[in-house]
Amino acid sequence: MALRFFWRGDDARPETGGARLDADPLRACLQLERFGVLAVNGAEWVEQPGFEAARAEAIEVLDERFALVPEGYVSIVQAVLDVPGAPELDVETPPFLMAKHAVTNAQFQKFVDQGGYEQLELWPEDIWPHLIGFKDRSGAAGPRLWSMGRHDRHLASHPVVGVSYYEAGAYARWAGYRLPTEAEWQMAASWRIRSSAHVFHRYPWGESVDTGRCNIWATGLDATAPVDAFEEGAAPNGVLQLIGNVWEWTSDDFEAVDQHQNPVVGDTLMKSIRGGAYDTYFACQATSDFRTGSAALQRAPNVGFRCCIDLESTEG
Repeated sequence: MALRFFWRGDDARPETGGARLDADPLRACLQLERFGVLAVNGAEWVEQPGFEAARAEAIEVLDERFALVPEGYVSIVQAVLDVPGAPELDVETPPFLMAKHAVTNAQFQKFVDQGGYEQLELWPEDIWPHLIGFKDRSGAAGPRLWSMGRHDRHLASHPVVGVSYYEAGAYARWAGYRLPTEAEWQMAASWRIRSSAHVFHRYPWGESVDTGRCNIWATGLDATAPVDAFEEGAAPNGVLQLIGNVWEWTSDDFEAVDQHQNPVVGDTLMKSIRGGAYDTYFACQATSDFRTGSAALQRAPNVGFRCCIDLESTEG
């Protein structure tokens, strides 16, 4: 397998999304939407002329695209079947920032165009041998359903799918973010903040399923929708599509027990996915507290991801 490192010259990968990158690396970082790199991980850029202005611009964009999830707590069911008396794990969640939308095909295209699959520092070392398998329909590096390293332009604003947990994580690191933990995802969807009201939402909008607020099988689309669709299904802080459209990768291993309290063990590493998708038939599986998992290397057509930022890691 021929692996190349991130291009830094002027003779390759000069464009992204049809637009030539600015020669100024700070401006290029903004063009690529790597806002977290400037806002969160900007130490290496601090001596670069114009850094403060670029960082301020990045933070302004993050303020629009990310929302605050306040401090809270969740109870995560530990059994495969959520039955009365099933064991639960109580987890405190500090405040953090969550992207209002899942990562789109257009955003992931920038990562592909800039050689994200070739930047070994973005990937766990034990996954390097698997990079050769992260190909699209034509054999080019990219999500499973793409072709020739390109996404369908008609789906530019739809969530990227056909990416494994590792691809989701590599993009997040490249952009300067991270994936949410399972507890953080559930907190964002259930809005179980600490208050005298002691509120827990089964859905981000309330307690009852509503196919007008989410994209599941009963909605009838039978395909993904743009990430800004179903505005009425937003969480109180404006985060969209935590329920439906696509399942979302989290950073946690999927661990559960059966009815006899025996650990459920898969053949490969399983990661937790949350929220349901456009093809989720049973509404009970598209809720704020339903748990399931997927093999970390699986590249399913109904699984995508969104990014998070630690609140204390950036100002503003």
